[in-house]
Amino acid sequence: MPLSAHSRPVRLRRALLAGLITASVVLPVSAAAPPQVPAPAAVRFSADASASERYTASLANLREAARMAEGAGRPERAAKLWAMTAGGAARFLSFDGRGTGRAVEVLGDLDTADRIAVLVPGSDTTLDTYQRFRAGALALQQRLRAEHPRSAVVAWLGYDTPGTVSTTVLTTDRAEDGARKLAPFLEQLRRLGGSDARLSLLCHSYGSVVCARTGTGPRVTDMALYGSPGTGADTAAQLPTEARVWAGRGGDDWIAQVPHLRIAGLGFGTDPVDPAFGARAFDAGAGGHSDYLRPGTTSLDSLARIVLGTGAPTEAPRA
Repeated sequence: MPLSAHSRPVRLRRALLAGLITASVVLPVSAAAPPQVPAPAAVRFSADASASERYTASLANLREAARMAEGAGRPERAAKLWAMTAGGAARFLSFDGRGTGRAVEVLGDLDTADRIAVLVPGSDTTLDTYQRFRAGALALQQRLRAEHPRSAVVAWLGYDTPGTVSTTVLTTDRAEDGARKLAPFLEQLRRLGGSDARLSLLCHSYGSVVCARTGTGPRVTDMALYGSPGTGADTAAQLPTEARVWAGRGGDDWIAQVPHLRIAGLGFGTDPVDPAFGARAFDAGAGGHSDYLRPGTTSLDSLARIVLGTGAPTEAPRA
């Protein structure tokens, strides 16, 4: 049936509203534009390089990037990079200080871990905002170790995240690029970690769009989507994974106000916490968009239980 003269402007307003609100996806405060500073090329590793070899070379690369930032008169970037070294104790599987930057850090011991959580961040996560991302990873690792010492967390900043105030945050382009990098990384973890370790993907906001496009093998047992604007899929069954798919949203998360539309390639469609999506629900508590991995929160406890396989607060999968 043709749209009436009244319904056409209503639909247009909904599309414009979707674009404006979705443009704020992931972090409520936009990060400052990263300084353009020189940095060494990322280290290229052979397929059989061990985790310890990667840690040593990546840390050296990070330190060199910090020195180059100092030499270029960028003391703020240099200070942030030096902070990432954690006094020489940081374990990075990879690091690239060019542009907005990429970094993959391990918290815990991959050699002994039989539970590994991979955190996939959303918009505006860069080297300049890395400590905020790392704080959540550290809180999760501490929560896991309190119950299960043989656990590890990987903070995976392995793709160029979209800027909050940009057209890229409205589309799946950056997510598709991220998925092309995340899938082989998960396979790499199979070689670097314990052969029997089970993997969980924890995907925040725009990171849930990345995870929803990532083909996963049988070792990925769980995928948790939280603070999600949508995935671009109509149902959890359409995602390229055999993992259990979970969804949760904090009671004070503003992303609940995002119109879950997909029009002309913009927006991400069905809300993952909608029963129609078919994900398993987990209790995300009363927190806001940036609170999911905050120590002491219900959401952190639920996500830890998903990783450990000890039964997060849940409803049955919803059709």
